[in-house]
Amino acid sequence: MKWFIASDIHGSAYYCEKMIQAFDREKADRMLLLGDLLYHGPRNDLPEGYDPKGVIRLLNERRESILCVRGNCEAEVDQMVLEFSVMADYCVICAEDRIIYATHGHLFGEDDPPALQPGDILLCGHTHVPKCVDHGEYLYLNPGSISLPKEGSYRGYMTITDDVIDWKDLEGNLKMSKDLRRKHI
Repeated sequence: MKWFIASDIHGSAYYCEKMIQAFDREKADRMLLLGDLLYHGPRNDLPEGYDPKGVIRLLNERRESILCVRGNCEAEVDQMVLEFSVMADYCVICAEDRIIYATHGHLFGEDDPPALQPGDILLCGHTHVPKCVDHGEYLYLNPGSISLPKEGSYRGYMTITDDVIDWKDLEGNLKMSKDLRRKHI
């Protein structure tokens, strides 16, 4: 199964459309969204193409493919307009001999992970910075942000296929890769 993972759309229909195009280009089976879908929040500038209603339409058209966790900008009113679940704080995906604990990153994150076992993966958004860090007991992964990248990073996403994780920009250019069968990053 091929997973397409993205985070932090923050209401940009412009970049949400580019994300949907990337999802189609990747021919992924499922899309996992790590929260902060519709609103930019008080600490962020408005992203290009800010149009939460447009994001709602684009995502609802793909509802059968989407699994989502709640970000710190989601509210109960968002669930009223989105046709897929957005209010779960986390989800756990069983992947062979490890689990992938997916959450936004504001409740559990790289510095305060949930209980994990060696080999497990903590998958978060929230920081808007793509990242891959082996903490020994767990692997921390972040796809970055679709619309508001920070710290000089790119607008991008991740894919996970079997034991290979790729980070790409919205045009599909490979930025980083991690093969879980190898010990080093």
